[in-house]
Parts: sequence; structure tokens; C-alpha cells
Amino acid sequence: MATETLIVISILIALGSASADSKNNPADELVGVINQNRTAHKSSILADNPGLACMALQYIKAYDGNCDEVGGSNAKKPADSDFAETFAPNCGVQASTLGQISGRLLACQTKYVEPAEAFSNVLIENNKSLSILYNKNHTEVGVGIQGTDGGGPYFWCVLFSNGNPKTSFKLQGGTAIKQRPGCYSGTNDSCSAATRSRHLSSLIGLLLLSLVVASIFVY
Repeated sequence: MATETLIVISILIALGSASADSKNNPADELVGVINQNRTAHKSSILADNPGLACMALQYIKAYDGNCDEVGGSNAKKPADSDFAETFAPNCGVQASTLGQISGRLLACQTKYVEPAEAFSNVLIENNKSLSILYNKNHTEVGVGIQGTDGGGPYFWCVLFSNGNPKTSFKLQGGTAIKQRPGCYSGTNDSCSAATRSRHLSSLIGLLLLSLVVASIFVY
């Protein structure tokens, strides 16, 4: 009985740890990867601006889950006017603080990958992407990530600005508006739908492994 109790406790602790991991925000992780690559290239570290990041997520939502409109012959992009007319109000960004978008990286695919792989194999495709990444005019960055209904397709959007990080893309009341589904950088918020399936798979796998171990000890 003591062995069985110990096994049950171990399972609960393991599941609790996995659940805590779901608080990780891959958008924040991607900002870290971007800044690591910029410093390795002797470019400045960019400020992570939550207002700009929220607008990156809004930029994704404008595609309405249509992955084939991100690149190729059917490529489309939201109108520049959408930043002031739609994205800013939806995020609670003060219109008077909108800065210039100095660059953008956007990608979509059916499979979720970790932030480092998304950076290397999805977002950075060619010399043009590298030129945008290392542009010395950038001062701040915002990242948005979204899946659809807890699964693919997965969108990654990186917006760069040359504004003043202390005064641009300011949020009304200083509070970031929660966006669902998806997540964006610069907040301590958990990610919804963008990585839910990844964490659910991890939890299921951990539970099955724990039950197998339990059966070995019990029987």
C-alpha cells in the first residue's frame, strides 16, 4: 500500500510540474532567440514591447487561419491602415503612440515547432529575412503566435519598430489585453491554443508513462 501511495504521489507531482510548464510563453522565447542572434551579429538588443506584440497577434488574426495567404503566389497582407483602425483598438494601444513598423517576419505551417526551430527553419528563409532581422534601425520587437482550435495551422509573426520603447505602442492603463486564441510577447500570460496541443500531448505521455511504472511496481 505504501508503494502504491508513493507512486500516486509521484504521478501527481509529475503532472503538476508539466502543468506548470504550460505557463511558458513561446512568444517570449522567440524574442530571446531573436536577440541572441542579433547580438551574435553585433546588432543591438531589442526591447520587447507588449503593445507591439499584441498587434503582431492581431496581424495574424487578419489571415483568419488561411495559411496559404502568407506566402507564395497567393500571398496577401493586411492593409497598413488596419494598424490604427483595427489592431490598436483591439489591443488597447493608444493611437497617439503608434510607431513606425520598420520590418516584419511572418510564417505559417501545419506543424508546431519550438521557438528556436521556428526562427531558424520557418521565419528565416532567405537573405531578405536576415536583412530584416539584423536591421540596425530596429529598437523594439513584438511577437505573436497562434494555432487554430488548439492545433494547426500555426502562425508566427514578428513585428519590428524603430520607435522609442518607452513611449511607443503604449497600452491604455498600462495593462495588456488578453487575446484568445494565441499569445504574444512582453507579458507573463500563458499561451492559449498556440501550444495547447503540445502541452496536452506531454501530459498524456507523462501520465501513460507513470501508469506503466506504477503497474510494474504494483504487480
